[in-house]
Amino acid sequence: MGVLAGSIPWFTMMIVHKRSKLLQNIDDTLGVFHTHAVAGFVGGLSTGLFAEPTLCSLFLPVTNSRGGFYGNPGGVQFLKQIVGALFIAGWNIAVTTIICLAIKSVIPLRMPEEQLIIGDDAVHGEEAYALWGDGEKYDSTRHGGWYSDDTQHRQAPSGVTLDV
Repeated sequence: MGVLAGSIPWFTMMIVHKRSKLLQNIDDTLGVFHTHAVAGFVGGLSTGLFAEPTLCSLFLPVTNSRGGFYGNPGGVQFLKQIVGALFIAGWNIAVTTIICLAIKSVIPLRMPEEQLIIGDDAVHGEEAYALWGDGEKYDSTRHGGWYSDDTQHRQAPSGVTLDV
């Protein structure tokens, strides 16, 4: 379950997201959809498959409560997990929409186009998910070759990790 709940969200964030036109239109800088929605859905479905009957009876005294891999009627637990995941997804969509509409009435939810062209990482002066281990800044003198594009990446002065 851990391998699935870790590798499938990573795959959707690093591969599927970059190839999907629909996902490219959604501002998800931190990968919240992948790390929470996809991982939660995978975890819930795998629970519906691997739920051990004796452990299920300790938490929920419902007869024949078992995962799909533990025989008949295991598919019922898997179906319950799907219904639960769909309910949570619907609830999140409704409540998040209400929250975003309330925030939008006070401040804009999106950066101006000229800042988006520069890139939100560059505007904030930070790198999300920095893999090189030197904080939030990219240092081309220490980590040459990490970027595959020809973009010029601004360097912080020596000893500064966050340029405000």
